[in-house]
Amino acid sequence: MAPLVPSQAELDRRRIIDINPETVSNIPSTDFPGHWPGESHEWNLDKFKNDFKVEFHRNERFESSFSLVGIDASIANAFRRIVMAEVPTVAIEFVFVHNNTSVIQDEVLAQRLGLIPLKGSVEGINWMRWFNKPTEDDPESGSSPADFNTIVLRLDIECTKNPNADPEETDPRKLYNNAHVYARDITFHPVGRQEQFFIGEAAIQPVNPDILIAKLRPGQKIDMELHCIKGIGADHAKFSPVATATYRLLPEIKILRPILGEDAKKFAKCFPKGVIGLESVTLEDAAKQGSGYEGHEGETKAVVRDAFNDTVSRECLRHEEFQGKVKLGRVRDHFIFNIESTGQFESDVLFLESVKVMKLKCARWKRGLADLMR
Repeated sequence: MAPLVPSQAELDRRRIIDINPETVSNIPSTDFPGHWPGESHEWNLDKFKNDFKVEFHRNERFESSFSLVGIDASIANAFRRIVMAEVPTVAIEFVFVHNNTSVIQDEVLAQRLGLIPLKGSVEGINWMRWFNKPTEDDPESGSSPADFNTIVLRLDIECTKNPNADPEETDPRKLYNNAHVYARDITFHPVGRQEQFFIGEAAIQPVNPDILIAKLRPGQKIDMELHCIKGIGADHAKFSPVATATYRLLPEIKILRPILGEDAKKFAKCFPKGVIGLESVTLEDAAKQGSGYEGHEGETKAVVRDAFNDTVSRECLRHEEFQGKVKLGRVRDHFIFNIESTGQFESDVLFLESVKVMKLKCARWKRGLADLMR
């Protein structure tokens, strides 16, 4: 028996998650066979290629926004989690304190240094290997520092009096040299093959050179050697390449019955600016039988101008005059991603890195499945 073919109207209805005054309905995923009796929903590569789309909304160095259309929520969430926790970066892991006479304790200063986002050659970071830490049971185990697994930075700075300062000066940054220690004071010392990858602008350096690390006064000094290793956000947040990685579903607003006059102005105020527009009822609108605009030519009507910017606050559902006139929803397979990079990767490259990690995970799963079937 041939599978049933649902109408386009029915397919459109299934794509929308209903937003009600107190609840959200029609939320279960339907992307698997057998959910709709008599219909075939088996995964098809050609159908996926035709339905899947990527739309960019903003593409800046530290922030990008784009839409993935035509995928399931489980896949979209997998990409989000991989971006946050499984894309490798480098960060300061070991701090060797030779001298620290500042007012900040060694362990507090070490943590502050570890949280400074670093940037450098992506090719070099991919070339680096993992540094295996020693275990509690075997302190002698683990990796030895080498050019392919450890990056060496130095922080060597001392505060002295400025002999040229004005006697009336009160600003310590002018009274003293190196009164404030910034991320720019951290220096990179390549070893071995690192000189081939981390050169010029691609050298390992703080993303933001103006991060304040400590404040010193004459006679105080910080002398440290910092070892950076490769890691992932699942081990520690300092290795996460993003500040935030979020997605939301595309909002949908349907005006079911005309909203006119002062009600239209009030309706527009229920949404963020630009989502709802105000237009005049045209002669063509008034001439349509059953449109609800008959006899209202020239009056102001509410129209949906840009649902993309809606926050789905449901404010309009609180007012009695809009009951039965508007329907809110979200498109279940349209995911609007927003990724903020900490600077080690370009924001748009980060998603591509998550795709690479996903491909490796899938390949590993396929190998495991093949071994299981032998």
